[in-house]
Amino acid sequence: MTTSRRRGDLTSPPIEQELRLPALQVRQGPNRILYSFAVDGKELPRFATVSRIRRDTDAGIQGYQRPEVLSHITSIRKYLESEDPMIPNAIVIAFDKRVLFEPSGPADAYACPGTLVIPIDDQGADADKPGWVVDGQQRCAAIREARVESFPICVTAFITESDAEQRSQFILVNSTKPLPKGLIYELLPSTVGALPVALQVRRFPATLLEHLNYDSDSPLQSLIQTPTTPEGVIKDNSILRMLENSLSDGALYPYRYAGTGEGDVDSMLAMIKDFWTAVRDTFPSAWALPPRRSRLMHGVGIIGMGYLMDAIGDRYAHIRTPTVDDFRYELDEIADVCEWTSGTWRFAPDHHRKWNDLQNTPGDIRLLSNYILGEYRVQTMGRRVRRQQRA
Repeated sequence: MTTSRRRGDLTSPPIEQELRLPALQVRQGPNRILYSFAVDGKELPRFATVSRIRRDTDAGIQGYQRPEVLSHITSIRKYLESEDPMIPNAIVIAFDKRVLFEPSGPADAYACPGTLVIPIDDQGADADKPGWVVDGQQRCAAIREARVESFPICVTAFITESDAEQRSQFILVNSTKPLPKGLIYELLPSTVGALPVALQVRRFPATLLEHLNYDSDSPLQSLIQTPTTPEGVIKDNSILRMLENSLSDGALYPYRYAGTGEGDVDSMLAMIKDFWTAVRDTFPSAWALPPRRSRLMHGVGIIGMGYLMDAIGDRYAHIRTPTVDDFRYELDEIADVCEWTSGTWRFAPDHHRKWNDLQNTPGDIRLLSNYILGEYRVQTMGRRVRRQQRA
């Protein structure tokens, strides 16, 4: 039921409307409260909107939903227009604190009946609506487009002012569905609370990736392909694997905080940015090209060069943190044996591979990584011998 609130005399126009819906308040544990109610699905756009993932002018993450899948919506719409449709699973909506619950009866250990009061402004912008669809975007769109007069739908809602909690719930709700991994990875840095272990361990590497892709002083700025940077040439998962390897036992490991899985972001970023700046300067003709034209930008190259960053960092560990100039000097040692865009990799006298035959597989990553590290060790050993001979 929709009612209007007025100020002043009885002839003044309504300045605010509200939707009053019978609802059940459900407690989950000591701190979590959910609201279950039914509403005509045609009414959903009046108080709930979809927050699609994007970046603001400061490269901050905004929203969290994926784009509408038209084929999926069309399929649901046709079903809704059939003779006897049923959608038993509930839409999930996050409300802000403008939405109120008025109890109307006795509560038991878990539930309390009452009325959910939702403010309505039919002239307002989508961004000002009190609700955001966390799960059920395609169903909402299908009901909106369906040629039916009405269609009641079940809704489960929670109230929060935190965008971070909305994103966490979005990830948790969708973690068992075929949600694009890139969307999950891009949302991870701006979530709070507990997540499945597999996602929890990726939250910190995803934070580093976000800085690498959006910091103005990063050599990788806008080169990493994510939902908000679709023009990027490097797969986000390749960067994440490179960072995870280094965090576990490589050059970034000394900057980790024991027990938390996180660490000194500024020190880590300084090293990563310096290394990849040196890579860009050493291999300019292979930089920023699509992976099909440059194996340096391919997963096999990104992960292999990450291992080289770890080796150089380890070599300098007892001296100082390597600078851009240090990384350039060390990379010069292996520049002549790298065939990123043409030619043939000569892994052994009887093992040659065309430059673009290398694939993002465990075997090829191991092959290239061992080759680069082996060549680096040979060259650094030669430098040491030459210094000793001069002495």
